[in-house]
Amino acid sequence: MSKPKLNKEEKEILKDFEAGEFESVLTTRRKKRIQAIAKETFKKDKRINIRISSRDLRSLQRRALEEGIPYQTLVSSVLHKYVSGGLRDIVANKQIQPTQKTRG
Repeated sequence: MSKPKLNKEEKEILKDFEAGEFESVLTTRRKKRIQAIAKETFKKDKRINIRISSRDLRSLQRRALEEGIPYQTLVSSVLHKYVSGGLRDIVANKQIQPTQKTRG
């Protein structure tokens, strides 16, 4: 794997980092808050039931098997990514393009 090309500023930052000149500013209070947020993110305290086609379920199960995770975990992950903005529906976000020109 080739090394990335760094500009002058990036090289200086890397040199300082490797020399141990960076210091964490994470306070104990901030660390506890981040840990609490992370814990809440992964807390599964609600159950839902949905009806989907057999074909979609088989596809989900196959994809989950390829990823090495349970299919419920895959579904939960996809839903989480979608609601948090990490996954976007590109078809829904496309503007509708007219197929024919209208005469005026």
